[in-house]
Amino acid sequence: MAHVLVIEDDPGIRGAVIRALTARGHAVDSSTNGLDGLQTILTGDPDVVILDLGLPDVPGERLLGMIRAVSQVPIIVATARDDEGLIVKLLDAGADDYLVKPYSPEQLEARLRAVLRRAGATAEAAPQPALRVGGLEVDPSRRTAVVDGTPLDLTRLEFDVLAYLAANPGRVVSRKELLREVWQRTDSARTVDVHLSWLRRKLGDDLEDPRFVHVHRGVGVLLEDRDSPDEKG
Repeated sequence: MAHVLVIEDDPGIRGAVIRALTARGHAVDSSTNGLDGLQTILTGDPDVVILDLGLPDVPGERLLGMIRAVSQVPIIVATARDDEGLIVKLLDAGADDYLVKPYSPEQLEARLRAVLRRAGATAEAAPQPALRVGGLEVDPSRRTAVVDGTPLDLTRLEFDVLAYLAANPGRVVSRKELLREVWQRTDSARTVDVHLSWLRRKLGDDLEDPRFVHVHRGVGVLLEDRDSPDEKG
């Protein structure tokens, strides 16, 4: 089971989450404000953090950036706003997943399992050779990606999506496959679309005439470099 840190100021929600996690065998710490939560991350080394956005001292979005500056601990954001713009912003800032309140203990447990599987797979992965798709190079072992020699600044999940596509170049990969293999869940195609949108921007793709990520509507996405001499024939 996991060591979970719950950063939540509402006593009713915090208590319910702690009871649900404890009943499932997890070890749980909690903080009622952001700065105490950040200190607990530094000293307590939790396996995963559940982060509420409405904290009394530091806005949750700002705290997310502060955590990411010092730790790569998986973070599940809990928010009352089912706002796609906000969710995009949070994922791009480094959140690993999100839950919209109110959520059930079963939903929370499923998200925990998914982010922990992803984190474990990353930590245990054997060294892998760099992947090249035209002018794009993705190094899974170093977790770096460059386009024409220029490094890309990618979030953890953006890198995981790109690495999976780069390992399957020239093949249309469905959203369901990406959800299953990268997120290790099956319930939110919108999450895939959000990350693909940000990934295309960071790759410099023109939406009308993309270079790397090519969407096949109703089928999936394909990664190839259409500026590469090999692709142009």
